[in-house]
Amino acid sequence: MPRRQGYALLIALVAGTAALAAAVAFAGSLLFTGHRATAAATPAPQGGARTPAAPAHSSGHWLATWAAAPVLGVADPAQAQDRSRRVIRNVVHTSIGGAEARLTLSNLFGTRPLLIDRVTVNTRPVTFRGSPSVTVAAGRQTVSDAVAVPVAADADLVVTLRTPTAEGPVTSHPNSHQTSYTEDPRGTWRTAQWRYLTAVDVRGGDTEATATLVAFGDSLTAGTGSTTDANTRWPDAVADRLHGRYAVVNQGIGGNRLLRDGIGPRALDRFERDVLGVAGVKTVVIALGINDVQAFPRETDPERITGALRGLTERAHARGLRVIGATLMPYRGARNWTAAGERVRERVNAEIRAGGVFDEVLDSDLALRDPDRPQRLRGAYDSGDHLHLNDAGYARLASLVDVGSLLGTRTTTDAL
Repeated sequence: MPRRQGYALLIALVAGTAALAAAVAFAGSLLFTGHRATAAATPAPQGGARTPAAPAHSSGHWLATWAAAPVLGVADPAQAQDRSRRVIRNVVHTSIGGAEARLTLSNLFGTRPLLIDRVTVNTRPVTFRGSPSVTVAAGRQTVSDAVAVPVAADADLVVTLRTPTAEGPVTSHPNSHQTSYTEDPRGTWRTAQWRYLTAVDVRGGDTEATATLVAFGDSLTAGTGSTTDANTRWPDAVADRLHGRYAVVNQGIGGNRLLRDGIGPRALDRFERDVLGVAGVKTVVIALGINDVQAFPRETDPERITGALRGLTERAHARGLRVIGATLMPYRGARNWTAAGERVRERVNAEIRAGGVFDEVLDSDLALRDPDRPQRLRGAYDSGDHLHLNDAGYARLASLVDVGSLLGTRTTTDAL
């Protein structure tokens, strides 16, 4: 199913509201977004690290076909009187296929235990240690059992989830650039948030993939400026080029920073969970730092930024990962541009290009800047705010990734 046509699956599922309601009552409800997790009864490792284990009957290696970093806790909407009919349908898009799937659900930002009593993936019931329901402790995450469901590469999945007693905060990934749905007795509502669901892993089938690439970044990775429901973020475009032969997941958070918490936990703190904890990870692309330069309070010492990037590389190397890093793209004309910030950006880029920060460099600054005005994005790639890219810009950024080199890399770690 072509990536830009994957939305057809959702249309088919949404078209029959009455039939869907009956199916939900029989098989389970729709889902919220979250993150890959450990069993609810198991304390989470420090720093949010995940140590998920496959069910006892499992065999083979899991690879993440989709993921979304948990960003923040949001207030739960008022519960309908009949709370059992409150469901969320998270629509997610795969990078590789498989014959089995498992889900990670997160209550990272919750302050109370979260009961999830029905879950389906493309209408197939999902269990947790053999039970159709699971309670996720506050601040924790949980991984489902394997479910036999055909998963195609480059296709939409609908994960349905019911939380009849959820009182919030809801662990959420906002600004997803994907339309999902919530449903209650009053009707069905569109949402741009993924709730509680943070990863979908697959295994088996005829996939050629043996490893996962994690795109770790800010709004330029999350896809701000891209077309909603078109799956044109740069990690999507990389997955298109790989044709299901290498898994790609997007762990970008709009507004995320390296050195400070803000929108989402700072990158230094979420790296363990959102990169090292991803199933089958072998390669990480790090595209972070511009928010440290341009957002308040601004970081004025370029060495602190490059030092943080170098530290992430060292942590990745300790786990056998290959690290590709991006230079910081130009943003003159954006609301927060300053001459002082420009000097910091240029010094960070100079150190990245000099080597010693990453294993390989994606020079996104050089590829996307206006050759006549190098402090600005090229007009053809500018979404209009002079900071984020449009679809053409994200396609150009994706073209910088050396696909041949990726496909020559075999996973060397026993990934989950």
